[in-house]
Amino acid sequence: MKFSRRAVVHLTASVAALPVVSRIASAETYPTRPIHMIVGYPPGGGVDIIARLMAQWLSQRLGQPVVVENKAGAGGNIAIEAVVRAAPDGYTLAYVGPVAAISAAFYKNLSFNFIRDIEPVAGFMRVPLVMEVTPSLPATTVAEFIAYAKANPGKINTASSGIGTITYVAGALFEMMTGVNMVQVPYPGETPALTDLIAGRVQVTFNPLPASIGYIKAGKLRALAVTTATRSEILPEVPCLGDAVPGYEASTWYGVGAPRDTPDPVIETLNKQINAALLDPAIKSRLVALGGMMLPGSPADFGKLIAEETAKWSKVVKFAGVQPQ
Repeated sequence: MKFSRRAVVHLTASVAALPVVSRIASAETYPTRPIHMIVGYPPGGGVDIIARLMAQWLSQRLGQPVVVENKAGAGGNIAIEAVVRAAPDGYTLAYVGPVAAISAAFYKNLSFNFIRDIEPVAGFMRVPLVMEVTPSLPATTVAEFIAYAKANPGKINTASSGIGTITYVAGALFEMMTGVNMVQVPYPGETPALTDLIAGRVQVTFNPLPASIGYIKAGKLRALAVTTATRSEILPEVPCLGDAVPGYEASTWYGVGAPRDTPDPVIETLNKQINAALLDPAIKSRLVALGGMMLPGSPADFGKLIAEETAKWSKVVKFAGVQPQ
């Protein structure tokens, strides 16, 4: 049997289109099997708690289990790489936070480009950091701290959860915007950093509010400011750092991403359900209790946040003189 050239062209085009048609059909029935949310942190911490809370909501609303998988290591990059390599079908999602934006400047040999390879789906929430000092430090306001630090250059030690973390770059941003000179002391996590701050072995840190709130309320640490543009609902008496240092803003934030080329209907379905969760009184109260500020919006809104954070922290990492790993 002979085929005309036109028939061959049409047949070839039809075969090439089959994967696209298949993906569209799959997107229309999504989801039909369990979804895996990859979290780049160990189980049990604040990040993991938020991920599991949202996974439970999505499981109930989508009618399929959303399973949290913890793949800690390499500053969260192991988890992101696993998602980048996954099929773009909506069944493997990335739990996204500020490390994704910082890593672009901090790691020079990443096997992926986050903005290129991960599709933004939706934000969950933004969490303030707290600029907090050991109670023995003679500073009760940000202005007093700046004056004290400038009078004692190089004598203020600032604790962080490690080089390249949000607590590290938040301190570096403060130095960049105020001209103070502090000694960065990286720790392997929040707990040892806070232990030494309480003991007075370091003088200041910029730490996520959920980990610090108990120590602040107990009087073991003194909160000078929150680092978001608005005050925190659970620490309303503490001013914003931007009041004393105009334009200063730093926070940790969380959301979901998917592999590049994930069908738009899948992303829209996930975005819709995540935004619905942020309106649910039970979910909202849990997130607020963890220090969160809701971060609703479209995939484009979340993508804009990621792009802005990536550009911002790239400048700060360069200022800090941190050599890419």
